[in-house]
Amino acid sequence: MSIHVSASPVKQSIVVEAPIAQAFKVFTEKFGSFKPPEHNLLGVEIAETVFEPRVGGCIYDRGIDGSECRWARVLAYEPPDRVLLSWDISPQWQIETDPDKTSEWEVSFTAETADRTRVEIEHRHLERHGKGWESVRDGVGSDQGWPLYLRRYAELIAGKA
Repeated sequence: MSIHVSASPVKQSIVVEAPIAQAFKVFTEKFGSFKPPEHNLLGVEIAETVFEPRVGGCIYDRGIDGSECRWARVLAYEPPDRVLLSWDISPQWQIETDPDKTSEWEVSFTAETADRTRVEIEHRHLERHGKGWESVRDGVGSDQGWPLYLRRYAELIAGKA
């Protein structure tokens, strides 16, 4: 007998005072401006975080020594409505090279008014990480996970960062 465990997705959202196209553009083009630099799998300080804006692109950190850590793949890129990415980080907080053992996170943008946008992150399929997947759920759902990214993103949009 086989038991299939399906983890509930982690969902976070924020409303920003920006038109949908601007909200999408800031999220994708300035991702490295609000990604916490302490979220680092490299052995050195991060010089920059790059978001390649296309299906097949990646999000990666480049270290001050030129080393790179590719930790997400762009699975869907549909401006200004959504972007879907893989989460290529294992429960041990190391790079996961097996795509079957990665989860995904979708960022959707919904215009509430002409100048206000709801930005939602849904991190799902966490159980794909296998044993210890709960640590991924707990990490991205904690105050230092997606809520921190969204707070820093909102500060950037508001001109406070």
